[in-house]
Amino acid sequence: MPERVRYDDAIEPLVQFIEETPRSEILDRTLEKLRGGVPIKTMLTASVLAVVRSSDLPPGHHGGPLHPMAGLYAVAKLSERLEGEDRFLPVLQHVALSNKHIHDPVTSPYSLLEFAPLDAAGGAVTQAEYLAGDGTGKASVAHGAEATKAAFLVACNRGESNKADHLFQWLWNNVPKMEAFDLLLSVAIPKNALDDHYFIFPAFTWRAMDQIIGQEYLTTLMRPSVRYTARFPAPRIMPDIEGLIEKHQLLSRVMRQRSGEDETAKIGALGEGIGQCADYNTIPVMIAEALAGGLSLEGAGEALSIGAAGLFLRSLTGNPMDVHLHTSANLRRYLLRLDGISPRNKLMILLTWQMGPEVKSTQYRMESTPQPDMAAVAALPHRSQEDLLDAMTQSIYNQPPTDWSTITNLGKMIAVPEVKDTVNLAQQYVQLGYDAEAFMKRLGEIVCHDSFTEMHAFKHHQAIVEEFHATREPYRWMHLVCGAQAAAISFGKNMEIYEGALDLLHAA
Repeated sequence: MPERVRYDDAIEPLVQFIEETPRSEILDRTLEKLRGGVPIKTMLTASVLAVVRSSDLPPGHHGGPLHPMAGLYAVAKLSERLEGEDRFLPVLQHVALSNKHIHDPVTSPYSLLEFAPLDAAGGAVTQAEYLAGDGTGKASVAHGAEATKAAFLVACNRGESNKADHLFQWLWNNVPKMEAFDLLLSVAIPKNALDDHYFIFPAFTWRAMDQIIGQEYLTTLMRPSVRYTARFPAPRIMPDIEGLIEKHQLLSRVMRQRSGEDETAKIGALGEGIGQCADYNTIPVMIAEALAGGLSLEGAGEALSIGAAGLFLRSLTGNPMDVHLHTSANLRRYLLRLDGISPRNKLMILLTWQMGPEVKSTQYRMESTPQPDMAAVAALPHRSQEDLLDAMTQSIYNQPPTDWSTITNLGKMIAVPEVKDTVNLAQQYVQLGYDAEAFMKRLGEIVCHDSFTEMHAFKHHQAIVEEFHATREPYRWMHLVCGAQAAAISFGKNMEIYEGALDLLHAA
């Protein structure tokens, strides 16, 4: 019989600690270990290993390993920027979320089982035979890789997530890992139109291993995203997107990859056009035309980021999880920079951003004109940098509490008018040319309060930090204002973990 996945002796006890500790004790005992010298990277690695092994994927996308895995990169990066014991706050949020799903009856009890890779050409290969390299596994790679890729795609079309998991275990070990990831993206990107998380889950998981924890546990940590991507329903056919690629012959022309200063005007114009559109279906048309006109792939990604910022500022949403405009654009820019992603997938990455339901829904709750209201910003009294930071912080802290008895659909929440006060103060800050790093540091401290959005607030904060640094003047400053808007929307919804952690930190 298959056995439960077990990790190496160096980290297995810490994984078991996260799995077995009662929720009522997880904060103080995790903080004790961090203070005792357990490295943050090790604790976060154990957190995701635990939630992957001991929590199942629910029918939707809330619960189980999805959001802890998707949030790992952002949590680790924010922890690096915080000082003193504040750097433990994002880690405590992450461990508490993993522990919550491990003990949630919706997603547990559950055990991820070890099983042998499956070669579509040669059949199942026992683990002992595979590791021995005796010819049963690796000798058949040349003829097995294409057959196994094809079998994986068939499994995805049939919703055979368990079989897809078996097949992908073989692919990870027998083809270059980037080649296997590109294959996974070929299924995940079209399914973005069904749910943004089909794309976000595998892509953020890959990024966390690429840039945070390394590939030691890649074949295990990618298993939930492979299973999630492979399940029903099948990916949508996208004749409009395929038609744009064919119309402009984007796969048959030599595409410029890297951007440069010579593209500034084109990028700005495209970004502004996206940010001002009323119909999101026009966005891929604009991008395809710009690419056909010679704009680089990276330049198109930057324009998409600028447009996403413009649309987010126009958005009236009060749903604190409606941040995929930014996080998805940021993730796409990361993928566009990677060598080994196929030209077709890079085009699909650019042309399908607006199709995610959580992105697309914002077009129905938008201001008709660019935001913020510059007249309202001009009417604000002048403040010093520190005073303005404090005023913005207080405007976030003083947002009206949510009356949950009136909320029947989180996705249809409209932001309270007081959010605009925060946005106007943030806009004044950037117009006065005050220090961007101080602004981002303050937002980083605020985002640590969030226990409600299952890492969405952390992901959005990391996205605005990266997009500020990766976007050229004068558009980069829009991202900071977006960060303030998102903080005002999400603040105070649930701060249970932060408040518990703060008590423990102060009790030291």
